[in-house]
Amino acid sequence: MSSSLITRPSDTEYATYYGRYIGLVPEGDILQTLAQQLEDTLSVLGGISESQAGHRYAPDKWSIKEVIGHVIDTERIFAYRALRFARNDKTPIEGFDQDEFARNSRFDELKLADLAEEFACVRRGNLLLFGSFDDQTLDRRGIASQNEVSVRALLYILAGHERHHMDILRTRYLV
Repeated sequence: MSSSLITRPSDTEYATYYGRYIGLVPEGDILQTLAQQLEDTLSVLGGISESQAGHRYAPDKWSIKEVIGHVIDTERIFAYRALRFARNDKTPIEGFDQDEFARNSRFDELKLADLAEEFACVRRGNLLLFGSFDDQTLDRRGIASQNEVSVRALLYILAGHERHHMDILRTRYLV
């Protein structure tokens, strides 16, 4: 499908909480935005040394590696939701505890370059999946974290979530 046909989700397509992410997504082609984010993120990560990648801007905050790992985990989870709802699966999906995921991740033991490659692989796979969705698929909805959400909104949430965390890296970690 032509991604220029993917319109922004209306505020009835997602829980109010996700408006903060969707609001970060620029107007335009959402698939191109997701593809450009991949290039931009890889560029930023390529400029971070392995020693810098363990940096935390405060003792109780995630390291750079953990932030990237969180983005990868969330990308997988939200893409899984999009896949389930795209295939018209009506089974509600429970939420996840991002802090518990981070505590049990071992991201700090991995190389930043490997995390960057993992993000690239996950995002590229998602771009292929999302590019196969037609209007009817994008309109489908399901229940995740006890809230109704459309497939279309999940694409925008992914883009906004990635942008949110990359903005935090730029302003709090890489200053």
